[in-house]
Formats: sequence, C-alpha cells, structure tokens
Amino acid sequence: MQTATELDVLRTAVAEFRGGGESLALVPTMGALHEGHLTLVREARARADRVAVSIFVNPTQFGPNEDLDAYPRQMEEDKRLLEAEGVDLLWAPDVAQMYPEGFSTTISVAGVSEGFCGASRPGHFDGVATVVCKLFNQVRPDVALFGEKDWQQLAVIRRMTRDLDLTAPHADAILGVPTVREADGLAMSSRNRYLSPEHREAAATLPRAMRQAIERIEAGADLRITMRALEQALTNAGFSSVDYADIADAASLARLDHLGKTPARLLVAARIGGTRLIDNMAVGTG
Repeated sequence: MQTATELDVLRTAVAEFRGGGESLALVPTMGALHEGHLTLVREARARADRVAVSIFVNPTQFGPNEDLDAYPRQMEEDKRLLEAEGVDLLWAPDVAQMYPEGFSTTISVAGVSEGFCGASRPGHFDGVATVVCKLFNQVRPDVALFGEKDWQQLAVIRRMTRDLDLTAPHADAILGVPTVREADGLAMSSRNRYLSPEHREAAATLPRAMRQAIERIEAGADLRITMRALEQALTNAGFSSVDYADIADAASLARLDHLGKTPARLLVAARIGGTRLIDNMAVGTG
C-alpha cells in the first residue's frame, strides 16, 4: 500500500492507475477504523480495480465545543488494517495540506442539510460538503462509498455531487453501504470507544427502541405518539438527552406526519455519558 501525504504524490499515484486503464474507488474516513469502515473497503474492492482510502480528521466539521481534540487517532493501526485488506493507496494529508494558508471557500448544501444534525450541529455539513468535494477533486474516483449510518451526510453528499455536476464520481456513483452493527445491534462508530462499560450496555437500547417504534408505526400507530415513546425509552435507559427522533422522507429528509408510498427513515440522535450517538433505519417501503 502506498501512502501519500502530499497532493503531488497523490496525483502521481492516481495517474499511474489511470494510465493502466484501471478504475478507482474511494472510501473517505476520519480514521480510527473499525469493521464498518473495512466493510466499505471490501465493497470498494468488489467495484473497482484499485481502492484508495482517505484518513483526515476534518476540523471544519467540528463545532467549537465538540470532540476534535479528543477524536481517536490511530494511524499506524489504521495502516495495518488497510494493508491487510489490500488497499492500494492511502491519502493522509495534514490540515495544512488540505486547508492551505488563506483558504476561504466553503460549500453549503441547502435543504437536506438543515434539519436533524444540521440543526443541532450548525456548520457541520458545510464542513463535510467542503472536505468531501476537495477529496473528490483530489482523488477523482469512479465511485465513492459511505456508510448509511449517517444517512443525512449521505444525502448531503449526493445532493452536492448532483448540483455541482461532479463527474468523478458522478452523483449515481455515490454508494451507500448498509450500517454494520455490533452483536447487540448498536451501530459501529469510532465514538463508541468513548462509552464506559455501563453506558455501552445501556446504548444498546437505542437500536432496540428504534425497531420497536418501527413495528408500531408499520402497524398503524400514530407517529408523534410513537416518537415520544421512543424518546422516553431512551431516557429511561440512561440517555441524558435526545437531539431528535423523527420519521423523514428518505431522499429529501422532509419530516413526515404519516407514512406514504415513498421510502422513509427513522432518524435518531441521542446523548449518553457525554457521547452523541446517531442511527437510522428504514420504515415502511424504505
């Protein structure tokens, strides 16, 4: 596996792949890799001749009181995992390489970015859209893969790619991969390692309560009443707060008052022991 930390080196490596007529897949990450990330890598390998992974803890998507400094970093372990998966190229720039002196451009995606995490984390998706657009322009992949655990992020990236007429990858080549879960159902996340043993056990209430809510909704229960019951179940389990728990159109992320014929998602963000967990699941025809 080749590791590039400077843009010229990255572009030389990509040009060599292209010169050989090979297709290229990109898996963008912030490192602290787990089985969820490696599942993306394996799917990328199935879809392209070459696989590139980026590791960059992006400061512009963290708020002033969020966990940028504490976010787990384990570059040597991440490299070992990626090499074992047969990754061809690791793009690991530092902040100065990604945001050179005088950097003053931001991409803002209206609509899909404005509710849910966009409301509770102002500016977050501007940072996501900007860095992902830069990664696409740097690597120029044929396809890019993202986990469905952050459904809103996936929607923002697809919207940005379509609106800006990006061709590498084009909008239809932004692929979502189903969420990888622990044995007790908790969605895998780099932030799960923040949880104490007590909070980790309680956190498994999140996917259980979500599945129960979906069963009730699909059986005809009122959405608002069911969402309040879901929030109460989380509070009873030890969650300190619920940022949101709602049903939305899977594509537009518009909140729904009742299920229709289009795909929908249940999206939840809640805090336990100082850790913010997010999850989502399909509802009805979704």
